[in-house]
Amino acid sequence: MTTPITARDRAKAERSDAIRHEAALLFAARGYNGVSLEDIGAAVGVSGPAVYRHFAGKQALLGSVLVKVSHDLLTGGTRVATADADAEERMEALIRFHVDFALRNAAVIQVQDRDVVHLADDDRDDVRRVQRDYIELWIDTLAPLLPADRDELRLRVQACFGLINSTPHSTRAAARRHAATGDVLARMASAALRS
Repeated sequence: MTTPITARDRAKAERSDAIRHEAALLFAARGYNGVSLEDIGAAVGVSGPAVYRHFAGKQALLGSVLVKVSHDLLTGGTRVATADADAEERMEALIRFHVDFALRNAAVIQVQDRDVVHLADDDRDDVRRVQRDYIELWIDTLAPLLPADRDELRLRVQACFGLINSTPHSTRAAARRHAATGDVLARMASAALRS
């Protein structure tokens, strides 16, 4: 029997999400070493010590940010890749999913690129394992469309990720909000996979 979720549980989960969100923005702007728990607490309207009610410390908070986003990416990608559609439609939907995800989560991508070295070993292992599973999901989705061995498909997928995930570094926030940016990026990613 599952325990019902209370209003207090929901409020705590919402506060944890807010802390993760603000931490990602601050880590992206200043780097892991340039941000204190007091900075993060202030961004969500609590004291630095109050953050400890949700996370064991700054490293645990970084781990929560990167582990959660990795799992969200894999869960969403799996949902798209297993949809009832033909192989071409699934691939295009997976590309669009990743593009939209990257545009919505630009700060987390910047944090991932720069601050993954600060993760605790268990969190780093979890992030890497989930990333490998996500790459394999893409390879499995691309394989019916392109006659190539898995090593070449992996290379194509990782190059495609490089293209998509470079967007937070190569565009301004205002440009990432325009629908045309996502459309251009999706077309470029599709072409890169198949070139």
